Amino acid sequence: MTTPAPLLVVGDALLDHDLFGRVERLAPDAPVPVVSDVRRATRPGGAALAAWLAAADGRDVTLVTALGDDPSSAELRAALGDRVRLLALRLDGTLSTKTRVLAEGRPLLRLDDGEGRAEEATAEARRAVAAAGAVLVADYGRGCADVLRAALAEAAARVPVVWDPHPRGRPPVPGVRLATPSATEAHTFAARSGGPVGDPDDELRLAAQDAHQLVGDWRAASVAVTMSGRGALLSHGGTPLMVPSPVTAQGDACGAGDRFAATAAGLLADGQLTEAAVRGAVHAATRYVAEGGVRTLDAGRTPEPAPPAAVGAPTDEALRTAARVRAAGGTVVAAGGCFDLLHAGHVALLQAARRTGDCLVVCVNSDASVRRRKGDGRPLVPLADRVRVLRALECVDAVAVFDEDTPELLLARLRPHIWAKGGDYARTDLPEASLVASWDGQVVLFPYLDGRSTSGIAERAAHAPGGTEGARR
Repeated sequence: MTTPAPLLVVGDALLDHDLFGRVERLAPDAPVPVVSDVRRATRPGGAALAAWLAAADGRDVTLVTALGDDPSSAELRAALGDRVRLLALRLDGTLSTKTRVLAEGRPLLRLDDGEGRAEEATAEARRAVAAAGAVLVADYGRGCADVLRAALAEAAARVPVVWDPHPRGRPPVPGVRLATPSATEAHTFAARSGGPVGDPDDELRLAAQDAHQLVGDWRAASVAVTMSGRGALLSHGGTPLMVPSPVTAQGDACGAGDRFAATAAGLLADGQLTEAAVRGAVHAATRYVAEGGVRTLDAGRTPEPAPPAAVGAPTDEALRTAARVRAAGGTVVAAGGCFDLLHAGHVALLQAARRTGDCLVVCVNSDASVRRRKGDGRPLVPLADRVRVLRALECVDAVAVFDEDTPELLLARLRPHIWAKGGDYARTDLPEASLVASWDGQVVLFPYLDGRSTSGIAERAAHAPGGTEGARR
């Protein structure tokens, strides 16, 4: 396997704090939520997060950023450890920090502190830019890109430079290989230079207009406008290319833009074409959100444990769907399984289950859970594909993912009124039956279509003419 190419990251580092808790009541003196059982997690933010993520890909990463003598700067240095090589510029002021307060995974409040700015470039930093084979610029408007702007412009003329712009920063230097604004950021920059206002409800058309304009305004080779769960729209100035997300990943998207930019920059450093780099970045950002986003980072602090059953972002959407239906007085139905090869038996069960209530949430075993239950040869179909196929069924309202051998932990969060199982369980004791009964839920069995099973289909495919290779053809 080829070793990933080194990457230089230039930009403004932040220190991010998350305070996690639960909300069960409002304060007696004001209509504000009371957050209790608070836990704290600290991690690199801004350009430091982008560098961290690039290093997690196995790259040799150098980070040029501004740090001072304040406690937050010291904490960030400790968090980065030896994961990246650090070239520190002098910081005038204190390091910017961002603190989020979250309950049940949802942000309630954000506090920003510290307005430090980079004072000036160093000779060592300029040499690092001049020697770099690829550069990622994460410009959060706190001066690091500004003091190195001339060196970055020279680099853009000879090596791939990816520029991740933010509203407080300046436009990219001319000649960058790829700029990666979000849809909101792209429209802000386009409007500043007199671009059309457009219809904000037509997100795709507006993104195409903004990207086309910014390619010219910035003299960039290409602009990829990231569009949350939809993917990214790539423009070289002509007809844009839409790169869709492989699945709809609902969850905490904090840091997804950094994941996108870091992946794109790394793939360009490896010699990939821009289209391939953007496609890889869309998949990486989708996977990042689906796997829990910043919850998965370990910066040597007390991390927030992921909710017991939330191994994929679809789980968050499922919980919201169930809560909404329950609040409206509707009936929540849930069904579970591996759904490795979706067949007629599965579809019949899910259709019947949906008819008994007002929404159907399908609980799916993660890949690791399937392997433990079915053996090393399973699953035949990876989790992302299984989720995508299930979500395409008209009878399925949401999909949730669990990593345990049985879905009890997930069910305790969903609390469905009806837990649907196939009739082949009629003579077995379901371990989750007593749990469902604890909130007055009901286990309901549905007729089982005889002769349909994933194992049977796989076995018949293996023994078909040509074996599994023939089946693949």
